[in-house]
Amino acid sequence: MNLIQYVVAALIVEALWETTKLFWQNGKFSYDRVGSVAFGELVAIGANIDFMNSVGLPIHIPYVGMILTGILISRGSNFMHDLLENTNRICSKNKDS
Repeated sequence: MNLIQYVVAALIVEALWETTKLFWQNGKFSYDRVGSVAFGELVAIGANIDFMNSVGLPIHIPYVGMILTGILISRGSNFMHDLLENTNRICSKNKDS
């Protein structure tokens, strides 16, 4: 694993943690957030989308990459655009070095 993969992994872990923290807001359970994650899971698993594998971080436990991807895409297009942009910027800087 190279240094860039560690940075990308850290971005992904932070995004996953921030997403799961939204399940419980202001002392209340967020059905909207859980519903969003459920749809994200449905799309990721149904379409066999694995973001971790796409950025060179293969997960060796079946379906875990797709499950994590479902959580990430549940945040919406702006979030995914920012995540992809940051990942691309990091990878581009690595190629330039």
